[in-house]
Amino acid sequence: MDLSHSLRLIAAEELLSVSGLILLLASAWAGDKASRAISIAAVAALAAAAFLTAPALCGGLFGPETEAFGGQFRADAFASFAKLLIYASAGVALIVAPAYFERLRAMRAEYPVLILFAAIGMGMMVSAGDLLTLYIGLELNSLAAYVLAAFLRNDTRSAEAGLKYFVLGALASGILLFGMSLTYGFTGTTSFAGIRAALEGGLSTGALFGIVFMLAGLAFKISAVPFHMWTPDVYEGAPTPVTTFFATAPKVAALALTMRVALDAFGSQADAWRQIVIFTSLASIVIGALGAIGQANIKRLLAYSSINNVGFMLIGLAAATPRGASAMLVYLAIYVAMSIGGFVAVLMLRDAEGEPVEAIADIAGLSRTRPLIAAALAMVMFSLAGIPPLFGFWGKFVVFQAAVQAGLVPLAAIGIAASVIGAFYYLKVVKVMYFDEPADKVTGRSDLAHGILLALSALFISPLGYLLTRFLGQLADTAAAALFHAA
Repeated sequence: MDLSHSLRLIAAEELLSVSGLILLLASAWAGDKASRAISIAAVAALAAAAFLTAPALCGGLFGPETEAFGGQFRADAFASFAKLLIYASAGVALIVAPAYFERLRAMRAEYPVLILFAAIGMGMMVSAGDLLTLYIGLELNSLAAYVLAAFLRNDTRSAEAGLKYFVLGALASGILLFGMSLTYGFTGTTSFAGIRAALEGGLSTGALFGIVFMLAGLAFKISAVPFHMWTPDVYEGAPTPVTTFFATAPKVAALALTMRVALDAFGSQADAWRQIVIFTSLASIVIGALGAIGQANIKRLLAYSSINNVGFMLIGLAAATPRGASAMLVYLAIYVAMSIGGFVAVLMLRDAEGEPVEAIADIAGLSRTRPLIAAALAMVMFSLAGIPPLFGFWGKFVVFQAAVQAGLVPLAAIGIAASVIGAFYYLKVVKVMYFDEPADKVTGRSDLAHGILLALSALFISPLGYLLTRFLGQLADTAAAALFHAA
């Protein structure tokens, strides 16, 4: 493939890179007073990148014509599906930020620039066709994320979150690098296609250790048990707009990358890694549910909910089939909407002085003081629990269906039983809002942009969301087919 063809395939990344550099210069010249304008420009850049990315998904593109730079980068339908979710999540993180940071007088012009550079890294992650591309994209995203976590320089919780994320992230990157070096050493190539071909002849002990270490490093990025310990602290300590970003875009990128590595590079040895994924899945479901029960802070509760939901999504990966991959993508799209709704609702919980209200006890009786926020938050909680007729039920249903079709009936049965545990802490939040005496803490005004985003999220996860099942399922099937055709 010639250079011009490769450059056409990375048009979205080129656009975001140029936009990021221009906005970085603008932030240096204009200062923080231009932060809102820079945020608007960054949202426009993300929308343009989504416009450039969408045709690959709509056309169901896959194969050699989607490979750039000798197969190191793949602009196929699978990558396009993940990128659209990433760009939408990043856009939401930019829209909700000004009202939050301006109240603290902490809005910086660098915030939208960091989001853009993180989006570039995540785009490279989901399009990776080589271990080198994988690592470059991962680190580009991580370096921006470490700064974002510690964005409130005068807040000790934010500084602590950034430090923990950096230290544990560096450890996970080291584990991932060690796994990549073992994989390269025992297969002789860094290309996903080459690794798959090398492993078709049999799996050596060294290559098996490479798979284990790579999956361990990726498990940290998706906050799956037993590499989940950073998630509650970082979600609680980071500024809420940043937490909204962490719970959506990087989660999509890391899960899509895990799918690409497991089903493409290691696809010929699915039996070798399936038991690892099954253990991680069940452990995440159970520990995520049990850990959330005793939480008094709603952001920490949503962090454990994130761990719990990752466990359900990994059931689709354990199936190692196109149907399982498609179900995982459907769940991921619904999860992004639920997470956005949950964290935007948290952003709208403010006291009379405009300070954030995060304690679950402080939202007691919210249904009588702020009924619309309470109703939307209750919908998010019921949907995360997978209770019909809300759309979150559909995500769990398609994942369990894919597991049963793949012959993993015990896994599906255990997952269904464990989901009952999770319903307890979701219902606890609803009970506090609707049946406890009003605490009268949430009395502050909400931002209009937050209200619009919350309404859109609630509409998507409502029973009306089922109107999109056919459309969403077709897009997910197209994306999954591209992933397996590449393999």
